Amino acid sequence: MIENNKLEQRLKEGAFAVTAECGPPKGADPEAVMKKAEMLKGKVDAVNVTDNQTAIVRLSSLAACSLLKSAGLDPVLQVVVRDRNRIALQSDILGAAALGIRNVLCLSGDHQGFGNQPEAAGVFDLDSIQFIQVVKTMRDEGTILGGEPLSKSPDLFIGAAANPFADPLSFRVVRLAKKIRAGADFIQTQCIYNLDRFEKWMEMARDRGLTEKVFILGGVTPLKSVGMAKYMRNKVAGMDIPDAVIDRMEKVPKEKQREEGINICVETIQRLKEIEGVHGVHVMAIEWEEAVGEIVEKAGLLPRPRS
Repeated sequence: MIENNKLEQRLKEGAFAVTAECGPPKGADPEAVMKKAEMLKGKVDAVNVTDNQTAIVRLSSLAACSLLKSAGLDPVLQVVVRDRNRIALQSDILGAAALGIRNVLCLSGDHQGFGNQPEAAGVFDLDSIQFIQVVKTMRDEGTILGGEPLSKSPDLFIGAAANPFADPLSFRVVRLAKKIRAGADFIQTQCIYNLDRFEKWMEMARDRGLTEKVFILGGVTPLKSVGMAKYMRNKVAGMDIPDAVIDRMEKVPKEKQREEGINICVETIQRLKEIEGVHGVHVMAIEWEEAVGEIVEKAGLLPRPRS
């Protein structure tokens, strides 16, 4: 077991793990990260730091992870292949390990055309599955891509993302299997609103024995408003928000919609806790980190165990 890794420890102990997400600031302000750290401390087992999410230029994930670690949190470094070639990817992995960051989430990244630098060149030298395999080789075999040995292997818990809501459903399970085979230790999913679809995906994963090979954390995002719900359903690729969720938000007065969004999120977590093969929950409340503690408490997941 990786020393001082709360996330790995919780999962291997069989506890229901809780992770959250932290978006770095659009500037060089460390206090913005530390403020979010205070909101999340004691509420979750680990904190993902997004890597220029939606292709918007932000403080680097690696720097923000280092700040979170200094504040006593267990960070999860998100790394996207959009912006780096294989040299830079491997270099950042070594840098993270040297700083004592023990979790990494290997991602493709949102296309640069969606962000504030749409003319930027997309790198995509490796895809996310290849990247997972490279990190596993660095850790387990102590070599970089091509076989050259490292002076010290990076000691990492490797994560990947999964979207149970893209079509076709059968391929989503095949892609999950590929990521596990490449070396993923844990999976964090796209945010879940269509629980029936998610349960079907989990059933297919169980039938293939995949839930015995990897730790799956179900993703949840609290809705702030019915407008947010509609935007996500209509504009965000791979998002599945049923009419029943939209209708429920619409029936609530505007001033109560945030509260209702939290209620829906809590109810989703309660249902996720009952699904065989779900090992935890990943709360994605970007720029609403203050809601994480309330959500986790209402879901009966506080206090978090201490290492």
